[in-house]
Amino acid sequence: MEKEFLILINIIAFITFGIDKYKAVHHKWRIRENTLFLLAIIGGGLGALLGMHVFHHKTKHNSFKYGIPFILMIWIILIILKENSQLL
Repeated sequence: MEKEFLILINIIAFITFGIDKYKAVHHKWRIRENTLFLLAIIGGGLGALLGMHVFHHKTKHNSFKYGIPFILMIWIILIILKENSQLL
């Protein structure tokens, strides 16, 4: 169940970054930056990071440039700790 959630939230984060980039280019109403960060915080960090680079979106904003990879590193550490605790 946890793996399925992480896969789904990463897909959603990736697509959301793509949608926001499309809206930015076409001068349409945008997705809030807090929403983009929230998707990363709840487990979509990899999808957010990939979306940033694939769509060339938010890559010049320091809060995203450093914040999204930081969030992703925290998730990776948490997953490793969880997996290691199950091995004991």
